[in-house]
Amino acid sequence: MARVHNFSAGPAALPKCVLAEMADEMLDYRGHGMSILEMSHRSPAFDEVIGDAEATLRRLLDIPENYRVLFLQGGATLQFAGIPLNLMRSRRAGYVVTGQFAKLAWNEAKRYGDAVALASSEDTGFDRIPDLAPVEARAAAGDLDYVYICQNNTIFGTMFHELPACGATPLVADVSSCFLSMPLDVKRYGLIYAGAQKNAGVAGVTVVIVRDDLIGEGPALDVCPSYMSYRRQADANSMMNTPNTFGIYVCGKIFRWVEQAGGLAAMEQRNREKADLLYGVLDKSQVFQAHAERASRSLANVTFRTASPELDAAFIAGARERGIEGVKGHRATGGMRASIYNAVPKESVQALAAYMTDFEHEHCS
Repeated sequence: MARVHNFSAGPAALPKCVLAEMADEMLDYRGHGMSILEMSHRSPAFDEVIGDAEATLRRLLDIPENYRVLFLQGGATLQFAGIPLNLMRSRRAGYVVTGQFAKLAWNEAKRYGDAVALASSEDTGFDRIPDLAPVEARAAAGDLDYVYICQNNTIFGTMFHELPACGATPLVADVSSCFLSMPLDVKRYGLIYAGAQKNAGVAGVTVVIVRDDLIGEGPALDVCPSYMSYRRQADANSMMNTPNTFGIYVCGKIFRWVEQAGGLAAMEQRNREKADLLYGVLDKSQVFQAHAERASRSLANVTFRTASPELDAAFIAGARERGIEGVKGHRATGGMRASIYNAVPKESVQALAAYMTDFEHEHCS
């Protein structure tokens, strides 16, 4: 059976070559006589798996030595609490609210201290990245433990193309849906984190990259559970308990694939080409309308709609008939969304663009 064109926001498509390599190793991992799923996380073989995953990621992102790499469980959502519990030492932090996940993170942080919304685009339906001048001014005041952003907003299809200048105030970013899709200067951040299921692997692993000085004294708040302490997880090499061994194994495979495909600069070029195809159709369309303002458009999630929910439904049904899956928009927004992560081939994007053009011709008044 032919593989469908998969535009799901997550779990996202995996490279075919990685799936084939995993299949080859599933019953017997490299002559060890057992599957990676059966292997002890304390075994020399798994030490090699997690060590290679971290080393490859450090090469890809040029991660400085004073940053720790953690492979954690609980999904990216757990870090909505983990970040203030570990970093909110003076109980003050600033949040830029640009979508549903940024808002959820902000609301969670308010449970632990004074979490201030420094800027928001909610008033216009999260269709843009707001003016960052108020963010930068407050960061310069030096009274915040960190400034938090969601760098790419999966649901609404917006993206920070410039980071706020935060000076000495640490910048914290949820990069889940743009992780490994383009170069990223780790030194600009105090902490970044990403759920693996978009570009870095399968659901169940969250990668956290955090600067040593921010966690050296342990959690900021005494109520932080031991398991959620970045310091303790770093000291235990992400193995305070049994980690998601299979998920980390898949992450390592994906990191290697990105590296062998030319690294992050090559990934960005590929992703821009895919995004340009879809935005090119949208910009000429009389049937479709892009959700995000042009200057804030995401390279990972292209969001759009027609003039009515009924026409949206017809488009989604027609897409499925053509073997195009995962284009239904999030329940919070309706419309359509095409998530064009690293593993989505250009051929799939061309198929979607061709269908959009055919649909336009059929329904243009």
